[in-house]
Amino acid sequence: MDPLVIFTPSGKRGRFAVGTPILTAARQLGVDLDSVCGGRGICSKCQITPSFGDFPKHGLMVEDDALSDWNAVEQRYQDKRGLTPGRRLGCQATIQGDIIIDVPPESQVHKQVIRKAASDRAIDMDPATKLYLIDVEQPDMHEPSGDAERVCKALREQWGLENVQISFDLMTSLQPVSRKSDWRITVAVFQGDQAQAPRVIAAFPGMDVQEVYGLAIDLGSTTVAAHLTSLSTGAVLASSGVMNPQIRFGEDLMSRVSYAMMNPGGDQEMTRAVREAIDQLTHEIAKEAGVETTRILETVFVCNPVMHHLLLGIDPVELGQAPFALATSEALNISARDLGLTALPTSAQIYVLPCIAGHVGADAAAVALSEQPGQADDLTLIVDVGTNAEILLGDKTQVLACSSPTGPAFEGAQISSGQRAAPGAIEAIRIDPVTKEPRFRVIGCDLWSDDPDFTTRTAQSGITGICGSGIIEAVAEMRIAGLVDPGGLVGSAEQTGTPRCIPQGRTHEYVIYDGSAEDGPRITVTQGDIRAIQLAKSALYAGARLLMDERGVDKVAHVVLAGAFGAHISPLHAMVLGMIPDAPLDRVTSAGNAAGTGARIALCSRKARRQIEAQVHEITKIETAIEPKFQEHFVNANAIPHATDPFPELLKNVTLPDVSFNTGGDAKAGRRRRRR
Repeated sequence: MDPLVIFTPSGKRGRFAVGTPILTAARQLGVDLDSVCGGRGICSKCQITPSFGDFPKHGLMVEDDALSDWNAVEQRYQDKRGLTPGRRLGCQATIQGDIIIDVPPESQVHKQVIRKAASDRAIDMDPATKLYLIDVEQPDMHEPSGDAERVCKALREQWGLENVQISFDLMTSLQPVSRKSDWRITVAVFQGDQAQAPRVIAAFPGMDVQEVYGLAIDLGSTTVAAHLTSLSTGAVLASSGVMNPQIRFGEDLMSRVSYAMMNPGGDQEMTRAVREAIDQLTHEIAKEAGVETTRILETVFVCNPVMHHLLLGIDPVELGQAPFALATSEALNISARDLGLTALPTSAQIYVLPCIAGHVGADAAAVALSEQPGQADDLTLIVDVGTNAEILLGDKTQVLACSSPTGPAFEGAQISSGQRAAPGAIEAIRIDPVTKEPRFRVIGCDLWSDDPDFTTRTAQSGITGICGSGIIEAVAEMRIAGLVDPGGLVGSAEQTGTPRCIPQGRTHEYVIYDGSAEDGPRITVTQGDIRAIQLAKSALYAGARLLMDERGVDKVAHVVLAGAFGAHISPLHAMVLGMIPDAPLDRVTSAGNAAGTGARIALCSRKARRQIEAQVHEITKIETAIEPKFQEHFVNANAIPHATDPFPELLKNVTLPDVSFNTGGDAKAGRRRRRR
């Protein structure tokens, strides 16, 4: 009987004839073992770790001679570059007996990669861009041919790649690269879809480059977040973000559409601004990771429809009026040259996820790709919280989608002491319901403000303002502590029993922190802040209720909070505020930046791209702008948590004081009036 080979961590196994190379066995079994040199022992990507001894679990005794002896090719590589002790080259080691082979992470191509920023999502690697090491025939005047043709011939003969094309942008550098390395070069070949011909988009001398990268970019209304990712392993080397410079043209999407309508060339101005920001971000993230931008060969974008059009240089004016027509809703495969992105190689490939509808964009498609609501057994509501909220509701029966114009309040904008998430910003707060005293935590420090070491630990960053998650928790905590009534009114010092509630014109504000004595900020929650949060959360809740109406339900089984700060607000505070429908708190979870996760999945997997391109056609779109019940839901959702929905699950976990500050009477009088 032929020897048995078991690969870990995949668990794949098979019997092979004595003398079969490990790399050959891996390929026949579909094991994720990399190689770019065609098994010639020069790239080292097929490193494996054999295991010897007794393995009762597998019923194997692996003898010391289960692999062929160390050979001259391996010794040459060991002398030049070095191998980790215990490792062998899979293309050189041959099977001599029963053996267990471990494929280390750096040798895997199609392994499942779980990344922290990807919400613990496993990704099957199937990148569109791959590296191939080739030996190119030298030119011969008796058999004339171009360098490009000989590269294509080498790829066909050495790797079986047929009908390969050469990117035009590569023509100027192909000849010097080939001659610099004595005709051995590494080429990056892009094949976005099986129907597309493979195309060489980059070439590097010899084996100078063994890794290329891609960017997954979530282009939001307020922020632009990017993740620099290895195209062979899926590992995230660096993550960074910048504020979207289009904010200066309007904080919300419709104000930007209006800017384009009212200012000839305004759309081009916004396009230029965001592309420059992307170029800047590309340089910064590459520098942070120590990577040359010439090796960033792919970028995936997810964005809402307005940002989608402005990125592509399309006037978004049609998105500002019914029927909210998109210039295109299909996925796009273009080049960096097409977008005028100068930080990337001109032949670098750009993939833009498909849009779902005129107000439901590629970011919602990315959330669907990441969270897969269509595979849920129970009805699941996914809320991607941001300036323009994307909402999905679905199970295996049907998936619905809509967007809701929440505005920038959840990002900390339009808030009196608001700021973006940065060191020193208050991100969490608790208010004692008896003393009405606050304690808080700031970004960059894990201590609460009542800890003796808090001042020392925050000396460098200071206490600078309050970010989106902080203002959400602050308003919810004020409601729990009886500082705010269900209508959103802040009580006076006499009504609430705390001097922290101070007059502000004809209304009141609550003082969280006062550093004015040391020339620091005075951080308060004003009546205007609460109104801004009420408007944002009402739009969010109304959108969710419209989807629930369409499905004919009053409850959902699960709620998933996504978005830039979805992981930083507690389910309790989101529900107290009335951002989301009532549900058991243990069934309200966070998915972090699900749109960014979806972008990373699409960057690393051609299969995922095909999947989401098919899925968007199956999602039912609900247009909130023309739904007559939206206004009714919006008005009822203005109350904290809600004017008519009872929220029984929430009330199992928290008691909301029955207060009213409408008449200027004291809190007790307010409670008596509400009970009558």
